[in-house]
Amino acid sequence: MESLAALGGDAFLHIADRIEDGRAYSFFNEKLSGLSKAKIYVRYLTAPEPPVVAFQGQRERQVFGDKDETAYVLFDEKNGYNVSYRGAKPFSAADYEKYRESLLHNVLYILRMRLNEPGMSFEARGTELYNNVPVDSVDIFDSDNRLVTVYFEQSTHHPVRQMWFRRNAITKEKDEEVTVFSKFRETNGISWPWVILREHNGERIYEMFSESVSFNTGVTDAKFTLPASTKILAENPVTPGRKK
Repeated sequence: MESLAALGGDAFLHIADRIEDGRAYSFFNEKLSGLSKAKIYVRYLTAPEPPVVAFQGQRERQVFGDKDETAYVLFDEKNGYNVSYRGAKPFSAADYEKYRESLLHNVLYILRMRLNEPGMSFEARGTELYNNVPVDSVDIFDSDNRLVTVYFEQSTHHPVRQMWFRRNAITKEKDEEVTVFSKFRETNGISWPWVILREHNGERIYEMFSESVSFNTGVTDAKFTLPASTKILAENPVTPGRKK
């Protein structure tokens, strides 16, 4: 696959961990609602053999604006937590499922972790223009009927945009989720987007500008595990409209 080769081929497929350090911006009604320093840690797990559908093999720690990193958001393959000096507050099942579905629809995660899943298929849709640049659009399906449409720039074969829909828990209508990838840079043979923008129903909600991206740093599971002494607080209330 040309896109996989453009991202680093075998080096991309063997990323063990990733650290992105930069600035994050959040938006509401297209107006800036928050900004902070951001540091995102990711560790990939070993995929099972034989492969299973919708394998969630990523642990993630998101730190925003805390130099001491004592406050952070933590996701493992089963739960999510908001962690502070008070303790760890679990995400509701609905909010955690939003994170999980966003991950399983992410083309970079699909290419790193899900290519060998049974029932995974790629269907070319043709050539289009995106920002006046020719792109190849591809539908990616899994056997659980997840669908994400990805636009690959023809000249670089990098994924530059993806789009998928989720059912709104309140309105029961389909919400459009878009992620835009740009400013790809190569580090240790791996090409990664240093700017990531997310939109919800056509409105910008989040943007991350990386100042550094590191791979295979040796970060261990301790970074993604709650300390044994952590107090577990009452669960966050269900927030069907929450935007990841």
